[in-house]
Amino acid sequence: MKRGYQFNRFCQSTEKRVPHPRGWRVGLGVSESYFSRILVSAMPAGLKRYYDRGDLHFVTFSCYRRLPFLKTSGARNLFVRELARVRREYGFLLLGYVVMPEHVHLLMGEPRRGTPSTVLQMLKQRVSRKMRKNRRSPPQGQLRLNFPDPGENPRSFWQARFYDFNVNTKRKIAEKLEYMHENPISRGLVAHPKDWPWSSWGFYARVGEVLLSMDVVQG
Repeated sequence: MKRGYQFNRFCQSTEKRVPHPRGWRVGLGVSESYFSRILVSAMPAGLKRYYDRGDLHFVTFSCYRRLPFLKTSGARNLFVRELARVRREYGFLLLGYVVMPEHVHLLMGEPRRGTPSTVLQMLKQRVSRKMRKNRRSPPQGQLRLNFPDPGENPRSFWQARFYDFNVNTKRKIAEKLEYMHENPISRGLVAHPKDWPWSSWGFYARVGEVLLSMDVVQG
């Protein structure tokens, strides 16, 4: 089965790989530079959601006050496991993702039950609950998932709300995947996306084992 993504400078491909689900309509668009700027601020109230339009959703949510609660590999692995669990339970398509130390991007479809808001509420609750539990009493022989500052006791694990951009063209799909896969490089965390397993890059590159397989939508 073809995997829908045209690789950038980090990987060569002779085949154009861009998924194109049925039912897309011309919708919202936003530049990546704008998206990068708004991440530094708190999530504003009153964000309007556009559901039931046959679109995909590029969602972003951050840790409380942009603190790096996901800075350890153990924390990021825990997040990916919970993402896989919620995906099975709610039945939504997942075309791309990246887990960063203080925020997460997902490129997802709408679930069979509920909305993307429902999915993210459940995902955030489960990750927060397990991270706090592991902080209190990690299993014997397992590394503690530390919060950044032992002296800080944040009232929340996640920043309230999330950003959601409707994605409904092949070009926007490719842009969002590129943005996610280049995020760890642009942040100086690694030199190549293959060195950051907490993203969907490995699935599209077909490089080794991946933490999470992506959905391929044919249209």
